[in-house]
Amino acid sequence: MKTFKLISIQLLQGENATVIPILDGLIINKEDDHHNWLIELYMDHPDYSFFENALNDGQKLLVHAVISKKENDPAPFEVIVHSISKFTDTISVLLQGSLKRNRKDYAEMLLDHLLESGYEGKALSERFKELMHSKQQLFLEKKPQ
Repeated sequence: MKTFKLISIQLLQGENATVIPILDGLIINKEDDHHNWLIELYMDHPDYSFFENALNDGQKLLVHAVISKKENDPAPFEVIVHSISKFTDTISVLLQGSLKRNRKDYAEMLLDHLLESGYEGKALSERFKELMHSKQQLFLEKKPQ
């Protein structure tokens, strides 16, 4: 198994990406035959109900995780809520799932998205640099056409 620091994580629901505010987090590559990963989110109580509902429903979630350094490209995972542990003022949410491999890397996907959105010339260059720096992830899961 390999363990990494979780820097940030977003939940994707349709066209919306929501940053999940975490206090701390870990991500573990179990290196098993099923290519399973564990993601632990340590967070405040207010975000508890969403995860409790997802746990009870066995709902699959699509998340994008930035691992080790904020400069790294986000990695897409399909996960379920495996368990929730409650503490006095915080909770620990354990997600289990698999890495969804993309054929294109983040920069290629971002450039394609910006070109499809009509950016060109200097505006394209400036927007590309801005989004590469912020690692905005909304466009990573495109709608079926």
